[in-house]
Amino acid sequence: MKKVFVAALLMVLVMGAASAQNKFRGIVKYKLTSTGKVDMSIPADQSTMEIKVFDDRLFTGQTVQRGMNVTQAIDFSQALAYLSYNDVQLESYEGDGKFLISDNANKSSIDSLYIEDKEPEHFYYEMGNGTRDFFGFTAKELIMHRYDVEGNDNPMTCWYTTEIGPEYTLLPNMTMKGFPLVITQDLGEGRAITLTCSEIVKGKVKEIDFVLPDGYKDATPEEFAEFYKELMDAASLLEN
Repeated sequence: MKKVFVAALLMVLVMGAASAQNKFRGIVKYKLTSTGKVDMSIPADQSTMEIKVFDDRLFTGQTVQRGMNVTQAIDFSQALAYLSYNDVQLESYEGDGKFLISDNANKSSIDSLYIEDKEPEHFYYEMGNGTRDFFGFTAKELIMHRYDVEGNDNPMTCWYTTEIGPEYTLLPNMTMKGFPLVITQDLGEGRAITLTCSEIVKGKVKEIDFVLPDGYKDATPEEFAEFYKELMDAASLLEN
């Protein structure tokens, strides 16, 4: 099965999970730092993030999931306003650019990510042997092997726990049987960034915290993909 790796570590989080195995309720906070030989500047608005957990539900501000269902609020209204200001219009889309997209994760497709796959631009997971303690939670090692067009491996290391959240967690570039506490991404040329759990706050969450903002219109992933392609085509006109 072909599996295309998505490289953006801090893009809008998309999460999916199976039935709850834990009854943890709280907030997991993270800090993003430069950890390679070449120092990188991390913008202040991107240096921290948090995930709210309520049993089998996860919430990251614009994305909420429950069970295998993922719902994401995506706002491209500013991009549309910028295009309009420059007298560039989309060919068919006439909305405000605010989408509410729901999708369901597929358990078998997630499990297949643990099958060795060394094809160019593919990836697979290898279970590590180490364990670490994070604020009283045991984390296990997971290595994601990624291959570029030349077939070179660019591994990513993750530490995850099965004691928080749902059975499966899916991020833009990390899908695992557990909940991530540390993700290190090698960006090449001596650069690397690490997203590290900086604090785990038990409690402090309510079901009302898992409500997405109003004003977004329902759209299928396919409908959003069509809009996004049209948006990118329109944006390319500004570069010419």
